[in-house]
Amino acid sequence: MKLEFVEPEGWETPSGYVNGVLVPAGAKLLFVSGQIAWDADQVLVGKGDFAAQFRQALVNVLAVIDAAGGEPTHVASLTVFVKDKHQYLASVKTLGAIWRELVGRHYPAMALVQVADLLEKDALVEIQAVAAIG
Repeated sequence: MKLEFVEPEGWETPSGYVNGVLVPAGAKLLFVSGQIAWDADQVLVGKGDFAAQFRQALVNVLAVIDAAGGEPTHVASLTVFVKDKHQYLASVKTLGAIWRELVGRHYPAMALVQVADLLEKDALVEIQAVAAIG
């Protein structure tokens, strides 16, 4: 099963994401709930450390995908919710390295949304995903 990436003709190629992903017929869609930086015991990892929380939240997303029989390249869409976009921007190089370590060079459709707050008191980031598993 291979996702098809869609870019409108004449647009600049984006860096770190794609503008659209077409899922092939017959793929199963997995909707992953927003994941924060909890470990398996629901203890928040990396209090005050944006990059550490991003890593753990992404690890959690990938664990759900793995539990459904998928792999990182099955991620079709990702939404990253942050409390402070400046923390995200200040960490972007580190986040890119974390992404390449855990996901490789697969870049799905993505959105970054700054929110007023997250449900967990000390959470800095929450990641929600859609995966297409063939």
